[in-house]
Amino acid sequence: MWRGAISFGMVAIPVRMYLATESKSVSFRMLCPSCGRPIRQKRWCPHEDREIGWTETARGYEVAKDEYVQVDDADLERLPLSTTKAVEILEFVDDKEIDAGVYIKSAYYLEPEAVGAKPYALLRRALESTGRVAIGRIALRDREHLCRLAIHENGLLLNTLHWPDEIRNTAELSIPEGDAGVGKRELDMAVMLVENLSATFDPRRHLDEDREALLVVVNAKLANRPIERPVAAEPAKVTDLMAALKASVEAAQDKRKGTAKAARTERSRKPPAEAEQEPARRRRAS
Repeated sequence: MWRGAISFGMVAIPVRMYLATESKSVSFRMLCPSCGRPIRQKRWCPHEDREIGWTETARGYEVAKDEYVQVDDADLERLPLSTTKAVEILEFVDDKEIDAGVYIKSAYYLEPEAVGAKPYALLRRALESTGRVAIGRIALRDREHLCRLAIHENGLLLNTLHWPDEIRNTAELSIPEGDAGVGKRELDMAVMLVENLSATFDPRRHLDEDREALLVVVNAKLANRPIERPVAAEPAKVTDLMAALKASVEAAQDKRKGTAKAARTERSRKPPAEAEQEPARRRRAS
């Protein structure tokens, strides 16, 4: 989706950029409620009282009320930015200093051009040796973005970042100050709950069930049969925090025991040859 170079001091690394993620969200068509057919969203000019085709539309920047300056693709190509064809690295920072929860936006893979293989590998090794990430600028589409370059598996990943003035101030929120009266027994029980629910992150354990749930609804409506909805449990009113924590810990422990038992059962069902090979594979991996 973008082709340019990483500007690393006096070194230029020609790269191609690809989206690292894709949306799997469910989309709907807008229908007429009476006939059930898709509706059209027209681009209508109220001044000329006519529909405007996509090829006829123009971009406009509002400089005053009802006063616009038209900007076309050629103008955007000539933006006075050094980052339209290059990722300009500005500095290298400790990744822990970036509040990823609010700053990181999109993810892109960077692939080196053939002539850029060695400097690409050099930058990756430098990031690996220093334990740092690069902060830079890149112009994508019609605006410039702050960005982060970091090691990802055997390559480099670029994340676009929010600009600082895009991050809202938490001072507007009503957040309790200090410990809000949390006692040691409550904290110990909460830590125990965290430890019982702790695991190594494996994204394969977490499935997006939204699409499957929608297909159940669609198939039920096609077959003209009622939709069986699971009964949602009513959230319990917390009147005794310690009692709620204790019950949560016990439930987490029971769940962990059940998971461990299921894993042992699964291993016992494996053929002897496969069961013998698994420990060896684990030893080699470690």
